[in-house]
Amino acid sequence: MFGRIRNKSKSGRNNSEEIVQTGSYGPIPPSADAVKASLNEIFSNCCDFILREIACGKNGAIRILVAYIDGFVSKNELNQDVVRPILDFLANEESPGGSSIYNRLTDCIVVNNDIHEAADMHQAVDGIISGEAVLFIDGETRALVVGVKAPQGRQVQEPDTETSIRGAREGFVENLLTNTALIRKRIKNPNLKLEMMHLGDRTKTNVCICYIKGLANEAIVREVRERLKKIKTDAVLDSGIIEQYISDNRLSLFPTVGSSEKCDKLAGKLLEGRVAIFCDGSPHVLTVPYLFVESIQATDDYFDHAFFATFMRLLRVIALTTSTLLPAMYVALVVYHHTVIPFKLLLTLAASQQGIPFSPFVEAMLMIVAFELLREAGVRMPKPIGQALSIVGAIVLGEASVAAGIASNLMVIVVAITAVCSFIVPPLIRVTMILRFVYLAAANTMGILGIAFVAVAVFVHLCKLRSFGVPYMAPFAPLTVSDLKDSFIVVPIWAMVTRPKVLRQQGNKRGQKGTKRQEVYTQSWQQEKAGK
Repeated sequence: MFGRIRNKSKSGRNNSEEIVQTGSYGPIPPSADAVKASLNEIFSNCCDFILREIACGKNGAIRILVAYIDGFVSKNELNQDVVRPILDFLANEESPGGSSIYNRLTDCIVVNNDIHEAADMHQAVDGIISGEAVLFIDGETRALVVGVKAPQGRQVQEPDTETSIRGAREGFVENLLTNTALIRKRIKNPNLKLEMMHLGDRTKTNVCICYIKGLANEAIVREVRERLKKIKTDAVLDSGIIEQYISDNRLSLFPTVGSSEKCDKLAGKLLEGRVAIFCDGSPHVLTVPYLFVESIQATDDYFDHAFFATFMRLLRVIALTTSTLLPAMYVALVVYHHTVIPFKLLLTLAASQQGIPFSPFVEAMLMIVAFELLREAGVRMPKPIGQALSIVGAIVLGEASVAAGIASNLMVIVVAITAVCSFIVPPLIRVTMILRFVYLAAANTMGILGIAFVAVAVFVHLCKLRSFGVPYMAPFAPLTVSDLKDSFIVVPIWAMVTRPKVLRQQGNKRGQKGTKRQEVYTQSWQQEKAGK
């Protein structure tokens, strides 16, 4: 689907296929007719390709070709800032003049500031397919690439996937330049570096590496560059494709590359020393390294009181554990460990199980699968219909299952609590979905002992994971006491004086503690008073 199929035999390719694959078009012909023929061959069967010839000077002695893709270029800007000044300035010219005309166009005529030179046909074609207008002058082997792109894509708005109570409402969009401008708006520092590269042999997608020099670890920045350069594919249509290529452990369920649509969230990660990866056409920006503890962090935590933020993080940890283990614990207690259950609750369980034709394991599997089907249907359907389908479907399905004797009341309650808890930690919602079935199978086989075995295996796997060389379970394994201030607990923002040590970046100090700042202000005030 995404262009991974390649021709392995060169003998089966025709000449145009070879040109497209290698991207080699040769030098720019000096004749306008030859340029026109070459461009018409390259962009054959492209109904949106526009090639316009302008005859300038007396008796049309000077020929200029304007090539662009319709829909990419702002025609008003092209006509007013490029074509009209050329016609006015060259109205009295008699001879073509070759290079002199080219230099005069560059220096005097074109008022657009975004202009650069294309030394060969390959650079000129890249400029055309990137949404810019290219000027070819008869008798000149160079071309002018003029940036007259039309605004495209949706406007900046709040992302639906990451809502916040406090903080900025701006989110990234599909336009790469807009996204980088949103970060520049928040981090006004020349050390914020943006490195551009192209990925995809056919799509030529713009990908940008963003980091703060002096804060980001240079080894991690180099590793990001190397992994991106090793991506060999025909198409890069979204940042999710890049994520699959650069992940450390591609078979692991747990994400080792972060993703966010929030501008303020990404700015905070960059200031901690992380590296961001922008992909043109995608509102999701990747961040590396990515740690497990980031899954329970939210931007609201840093804008609210530390006590409330700590309580909410502990609540997220409880929700994550509940959504993963609750159905398995229910099955283990009902099937193997009756003596642990209080007597009155055991009577209620026995009464609810009466008449159910399935075992607790099969019952739990059916209800969880039904919930996942409803959730997937709600996501894929249009938003107004999807919300109504999820709510009404869950209510009707739960009541009908109990009335038909397919599921017990307690099982419906367990699945409902599991469903609610699974939405509290969105980054791990797919991970918990898979682990839920694994724990269920282990509980049905060995009870709580099976759950313990799977939990140990998962924990060992998490401790072995790395994200660009950084331990995935940091700051817990290995234990870094100074980094625990922003883990399951949150200390006041004025007490976070150091950046995460596990990132091993320079400039570890964020600033001075509140008490030290107060001492500095007091000393300064006393010195001014003594001087007066």
